[in-house]
Amino acid sequence: MQERVNLLDLAGPVQVFDAAGHQGAQYRVEFVGVAGRVRSAQGLVLAELGELPDVSGGDLVVVPGPRIDRAGLRVEPRLVEWMRAAAGAGVEVAAVCSGAAVLGEAGLLDGRRCTTHWELVEAMRVRYPRAKVQDGVLFTHDGPVSTSAGVASGIDLALSLVHRDHGAAVTAAVARALVVYLRRQGSGDQLSPFLSHRAHVDDAVHAVQDHIAANLADKHRLEELAARVHLSPRGSLGRSPPPRGSRRWSSSSG
Repeated sequence: MQERVNLLDLAGPVQVFDAAGHQGAQYRVEFVGVAGRVRSAQGLVLAELGELPDVSGGDLVVVPGPRIDRAGLRVEPRLVEWMRAAAGAGVEVAAVCSGAAVLGEAGLLDGRRCTTHWELVEAMRVRYPRAKVQDGVLFTHDGPVSTSAGVASGIDLALSLVHRDHGAAVTAAVARALVVYLRRQGSGDQLSPFLSHRAHVDDAVHAVQDHIAANLADKHRLEELAARVHLSPRGSLGRSPPPRGSRRWSSSSG
C-alpha cells in the first residue's frame, strides 16, 4: 500500500478474507507497502508494514486505492515496478477503487475489462486507452486481474473471490458473520438510484424521498406527498446536484 490509502479500501477485503479464514478457508494475510509506515487518507498511521516481497503463482495481491483529491492521484513508481514484476511471476491481482490506477500504470489493464470509482471512469479511459473500462458495475474479473468500483465494493469483490475459491457455503457464512448482503452481483450499479437527486439541504424533500423509497409499490400523488411534510405542492424541490469534476494523475517518488 502507499500513502493516503483509504481505510475501507484496505479493511473491507481484509475483513472478508479474515472471516473466511475463520470458516476454514486457507488465506494468510500480509500487509506490505512502499514504506514501513504510511499515513492513511483518514489520518490513521499504519506501521510495521513488510517490504514489497517476492511473490509467485498462487499469491493474490490486493491493491487498496489512495485518496482522490484536487492535487490528483499520485501513484508511487516503485509500486508500479513491483506490480509489473509480480504479474510477470504469475500472481493474481485485485484492485479496489482508485487502486486500479496502479494496475493501469503497470500496463496490467491493457486489453482487459476493468472498473474503478465512478469519478475516475472517464479519466481512466483517457489515460489507459487500451483498457476496457466498464461504467456502472461493482466489480470485474478478467483473467488474473480483478477490479472493483468505489470503496465499499471491495467487500463485494472479496466475497466473489471467496465464492470462486471455496464455494457458496463458505461465502454465505462469511456474509452472515460480517452482516452484509451475501454477494451483490458485479453487474450491479455503482450508485443506488435512491441516492440520485439528493444533493440538496431541504429536510422536507428528503423526507418525501425516504417515504417513496420505503413504499415503492404505492401510487404517490404530489398533493399527498406535500401534505405529508406540511408543504404546498408548489414548494421548492431542492437544488440540482453539482457536476462531476475532472480528475488527473501524477507520479511521485516519495
